[in-house]
Amino acid sequence: MFNCKKDSNNSENNYAYLGGEIMNPNSDFVILSKADEVIDTIKLDNRNRFLYKINDLKEGLYTFYHGGEIQMVLLEPKDSLLFRLNTLEFDESLVFTGIGDKKNNYLVNEFLENEIQEKKIFKFCQLNPDTYERRVDSLKALKLDKLNTFKAKYGTSPLFDKIANANIDYSYYSSKEVYPFVHHGNNKAEILNSLPKDFYNYRKHIDYNDVFFKEHNHYNSFLRYTVNNLSLRGHLKHSSDDDVFKRSSICYNLDRLKIVDSLINDKAVKNELLYYFTANHLSKSNNSENNEMLLNTYLDISTDEAKKTEIKRFAASLNNLKVGASFPDIKIVDYKNSVFDVKDLIKSPTVICFWSNTYYNHFKESHYKLDELKEKYPEVRFIVINIDDFGSERPKTSLKENRFKFKDEYQFKNPKESIEVLAIQPMTKTIVIDKYKKIVYSNTNIFSMGFEEQLLGAINRK
Repeated sequence: MFNCKKDSNNSENNYAYLGGEIMNPNSDFVILSKADEVIDTIKLDNRNRFLYKINDLKEGLYTFYHGGEIQMVLLEPKDSLLFRLNTLEFDESLVFTGIGDKKNNYLVNEFLENEIQEKKIFKFCQLNPDTYERRVDSLKALKLDKLNTFKAKYGTSPLFDKIANANIDYSYYSSKEVYPFVHHGNNKAEILNSLPKDFYNYRKHIDYNDVFFKEHNHYNSFLRYTVNNLSLRGHLKHSSDDDVFKRSSICYNLDRLKIVDSLINDKAVKNELLYYFTANHLSKSNNSENNEMLLNTYLDISTDEAKKTEIKRFAASLNNLKVGASFPDIKIVDYKNSVFDVKDLIKSPTVICFWSNTYYNHFKESHYKLDELKEKYPEVRFIVINIDDFGSERPKTSLKENRFKFKDEYQFKNPKESIEVLAIQPMTKTIVIDKYKKIVYSNTNIFSMGFEEQLLGAINRK
């Protein structure tokens, strides 16, 4: 795609090139950053390509962001790295060429293989602890063999070795931390007591404030699983839930914030975890009293003023979507550019769903599911809204390519404002409204086991 020449004017050779071609772009730019610092916003040319030189390179992991998708690259001095990707299959289509390609292709492939492995891990979790441990130990050994073969064949830097080994270690640790939650049965105390005494011995050597890895997916997943697990053990000591553990318990969710506060010292790592756990609970809970308690605890502990403001607004939006409340004033646009107020379209029981090209698999699976529901419940109107903010052509193309009908398909007229008002998090969020334009369920999911029962309840409301 590009010819990157060695820069003879840079005597220190402390630079790297990053370039690429993006098929089906969601926007006309790429954002490049390192840690929390944005380096530059890079425009795509008329062929959807870019080339960027990083001077005074700080070797390490860099992040490039495009249209809601994020991927990391490892850059070291004199790398000249090019990539090609299709946004419809962002990670799966990503391929690197040029100087530095082999190490980055290895890391991307390892990331994709780990996603596949996670499904195996969930199945293995139903095994007894000793058998499970042998299985995950075997998976780790295979990964280490593959890494050692790669190192012997291509030669690698200490920095690459550090990152590649950390990927394997933190993935392995995560598989240990998740076991009590995925293992069948609600008696979590019994499951924890059945674990070998050395099952979590690696915790003695963990750095829970590793600034180098704080932007890294494997490390962050491990931290979340660990906080869940440590909170579980503490929660069970003072829980009144008898033998049945409930993730939605306010006691457990408060315990998670306290564990984060006591375990993590680095402000950036701590604030991110506090926000994640608080927003996650608020988005799923309908108990306003408990939500207020958790929110106040978060506000007391967090030192990130921007995130505190953000989550207060998120909580306020959720509060306005209570059962029995009127659906808010939201303007939407169909694919003929006609503008409507959502409330004007509600004349019967109505289901409102959302999708984004960023979550392409969800887009397809949710539309297949909606087609089934529309056939079973013809008396219900299903309004489907694309939340993206990059025009109508891309969503229109996605619908056409997958042969989905345009009937009752819309986009937000003001995406950012509407997403905030409707507190759309997670993407699976579904709102059910009765024929009187009153909210019946503000945060359900068309894929949940009880959804059709909820739908029947909305249909039969008098």
